[in-house]
Amino acid sequence: MRWVFEIVVTLVLAAMVGIMLFQTVTMQESSMEPTIAVGDRFFINRVVYKFSSPKRGDLIVFRTNASDDAALHIRRVIGLPGETIQISGGRILIDGEAYKEGKDFPMISNPGLASSSITLESGEYFVLGDNRNNSEDSRYADIGMVKKRYIAGKIWFTCAPFEKMGFTKG
Repeated sequence: MRWVFEIVVTLVLAAMVGIMLFQTVTMQESSMEPTIAVGDRFFINRVVYKFSSPKRGDLIVFRTNASDDAALHIRRVIGLPGETIQISGGRILIDGEAYKEGKDFPMISNPGLASSSITLESGEYFVLGDNRNNSEDSRYADIGMVKKRYIAGKIWFTCAPFEKMGFTKG
């Protein structure tokens, strides 16, 4: 009888940790292609940004406002609090310096709000989709600058499709 109790307690604790620390999210839009395809499913780490801040290049999940009904979006962090962001000539400038990314993303054809310099306030992040010319992101007023309080977590583990399963690399 004791081992049944231990198994039940272990399962309950595991479920509670899973619910509090992790959440699943499915990519619903093509804004992150080719890095993430529509239909890919992920576990997100909901705790990481309680103890630290997003870093440039992190793949984050966020809401556009405080409503629990607001859609979840996945984008890449480009600009950090206190930085000045501008998109000029198809290239991203951070504090006036050209930002060199580790991947080969296309030139940006529409700089949107970032056609003129944007200085990020404390707790604000500038995000872009990897599908740079087909992504609704911080360049557009509907998304705008992402406030830290609206960030649900960081993409952590790909759980579907099976062939992509594993820890997610930026």
